Amino acid sequence: MTNNKQNNQQQQNNQQQQNGQNNQNGNATQGIASTVKNGAGVVFDAAQNTIQATENIAMNAVDQTAQAISKTANSMTNNQSNQQNKQPKK
Repeated sequence: MTNNKQNNQQQQNNQQQQNGQNNQNGNATQGIASTVKNGAGVVFDAAQNTIQATENIAMNAVDQTAQAISKTANSMTNNQSNQQNKQPKK
């Protein structure tokens, strides 16, 4: 009987140790998953910031191009008006 009791006690101890190891492994896995998730979040944030910066640069280029076209059109209109004013009237 004493041997059976000792064997049962040993099996319970072994089961408790195994459960403890499983918990540690589960916690480690969750820690790794959390680290990967946080790392991916940082990468996605960086990508989003890069895209936003690229969009800002492109929109500034479009705005400057529109201003240049507008200035050119105004300049051409003014030159035509000046030429017409310089022509002798008949």
